[in-house]
Amino acid sequence: MSEKVYLGVDLGAESGRVIAGRFDGTRLQLDELHRFPNGPVNVAGKLRWNVIGLWKEILNGLGIAAERYRDEIVSVGVDTWGVDYVLLSKTDEMIGLPYNYRDPRTEGMMAQAFSRVPQAEIFAQSGLQFMEINTLYQLLAANRDHPREMALADKILLMPDYFHWLLCGSRVVEFTNATTTQCYHPTNNDWAFDMLRRLELPTDLFPEVVPPGTRLGNLRESIVSQTGLKKISVVAPPTHDTASAVVAVPTSSTGQANWAYISSGTWSLIGVEVQQAILTEAALQMNVTNEGGVDGTYRLLKNVMGLWLVQGVKRSYDRQGKNYDYAELTMLAEKAEPFRSLVAPNDHHFLHPEDMSVALQDWCRQSSQPIPESPGQLVRCALESLALKYRQVLEGLEQLTGEKIEVIHIVGGGSNSDLLNQFTANACGVPVITGPVEATVMGNLLTQARTSGEVGSLADIRSIVRASTESRRFEPKDQSRWQAAYEQFLSLAE
Repeated sequence: MSEKVYLGVDLGAESGRVIAGRFDGTRLQLDELHRFPNGPVNVAGKLRWNVIGLWKEILNGLGIAAERYRDEIVSVGVDTWGVDYVLLSKTDEMIGLPYNYRDPRTEGMMAQAFSRVPQAEIFAQSGLQFMEINTLYQLLAANRDHPREMALADKILLMPDYFHWLLCGSRVVEFTNATTTQCYHPTNNDWAFDMLRRLELPTDLFPEVVPPGTRLGNLRESIVSQTGLKKISVVAPPTHDTASAVVAVPTSSTGQANWAYISSGTWSLIGVEVQQAILTEAALQMNVTNEGGVDGTYRLLKNVMGLWLVQGVKRSYDRQGKNYDYAELTMLAEKAEPFRSLVAPNDHHFLHPEDMSVALQDWCRQSSQPIPESPGQLVRCALESLALKYRQVLEGLEQLTGEKIEVIHIVGGGSNSDLLNQFTANACGVPVITGPVEATVMGNLLTQARTSGEVGSLADIRSIVRASTESRRFEPKDQSRWQAAYEQFLSLAE
């Protein structure tokens, strides 16, 4: 068959890319066309997303795609992080600058929500992990702080859905990202309207939810003229980046998972693939989340703070004029003393600290541990703590599913961290298989290929990923030392 090209727009917390996927029916080859920075912008003390700047860069990338692959391009789709949103008026005007999930406006909003709807009922109607960054609490904060703007809003679009609207005019929300909001009912397969009414949120704000792989329309004429692209299709991939990454986990297992995944990046998303949401009391007590996947599957997972901890340490030293790169920080961590001090990665002090190094030091001081002082000690503290947290989460998932996890697949940019990969194998006591690094965009692109009829099943997608990428395997080591460290970790307050 002739080679076809699909375009993936992949927006992460630190950068965005426009990537072409060249697919010959057997293998997928990636061509990064355009990369650009991303991150929250402090506007008058509030953390916002520069969506107009991101859109400009996306258009630049699409223009490059047109120059290189114009006639072969079939479609384009966008994936991003979850929970953040854009409000559109009835006349399709953006209402206000979209907030970044790390803005502290949601502090205390969970307690307010629980005063109206009990926590157990919110879990029963959403199946989602309780985090103050969730869309539900952002909307409650918006109702409190900006009631006039909320009254003007006609529809809420999550971040990837907004960029799809810019591309083709669609006003829908894709399933995998809808399920990250804590506003979607996983057994009714629609928005949790009863809960939303009781929380006094306008239910007509929530648009139609469509499954991943939905063809949303064709490019707007204005974009065709501006970029030089043909009037290609706009396809909704699994728009939540973790959902796309899980599509591209190169497992050959089918049915109930004896494997787990870690989508490793700024956040670590640790989970298993299940056929239906698990809404038990045990799931509520473990504070796990049920997020949508392809073909009606769910990602039973937990969010862990992830390499945000290491990124924060790097920023701390950057501000001091000590510009370590990540390879240098990893080397220093490898040489540092093992298990000198540990932290609970999901502690709220690490969500948006002014200085991550100080936050780590303060946490260790308050828990009567040696204070990490050097960059190597700080990074080792972060990486060891992450690996031990992964074990804690995976043990909980095993209890919920009744399945023993025999292997962990680590995908995403964090899979490049050999030190963290080895720590994870050591802590969890099972082999770790890493790759692909570009799992998110591969899941995006191959879902588009499936929509066009070039790929069949989810198993076929994963077979193509295995044929297109290389993986590495890490076997567990030093089990007795890591077991002792785990017991120490569990003794620390979460």
